[in-house]
Amino acid sequence: MRLHYFAFGSNLSSRRLLQRLPGAELHCVATLDGHRLCWRKNDRGQSGKCDIEITGEPGDLVYGVIYRVTLDDRLVLDEIECHGYGYERRDIRVAAPGGGRHEVFTYYAIDIDHTQQPFHWYKEHVLRGALEHGFPEDYIETIRATPSIDDHDAERHWRELAIYETER
Repeated sequence: MRLHYFAFGSNLSSRRLLQRLPGAELHCVATLDGHRLCWRKNDRGQSGKCDIEITGEPGDLVYGVIYRVTLDDRLVLDEIECHGYGYERRDIRVAAPGGGRHEVFTYYAIDIDHTQQPFHWYKEHVLRGALEHGFPEDYIETIRATPSIDDHDAERHWRELAIYETER
């Protein structure tokens, strides 16, 4: 049985997600209305990770990607996303091209710190995913304009971005 996972942060990048879940299958781009993308999920006091904030405003929209994953994949994602103390997994409905709606699961941050900024490498995963999936230019520009910070662990920075080496 395949489940639908709505990725909106670093897992937008197919390279990043497939490194974590090799059997995942890209399904389609989708949107979540009444929400906005923010970078407020606290990562152990080091940096900010993506979150989707409920605004209830009809003009607010989060772009994401639906991947088909297995139940075992979801368990792996639960661990990666620190389900229960970093993020909370929720079932939601998102809109797909052509007006279709999909039942999906995704993650909402529960450890929030509005002062955190993402590491450069984390923002790069999100940006590459948005470009890969052809998100609207204004959405991409908002991601580009997000302030980010150096990772004090330079080895982690290069390890995270090594998955894109073959693109050069």
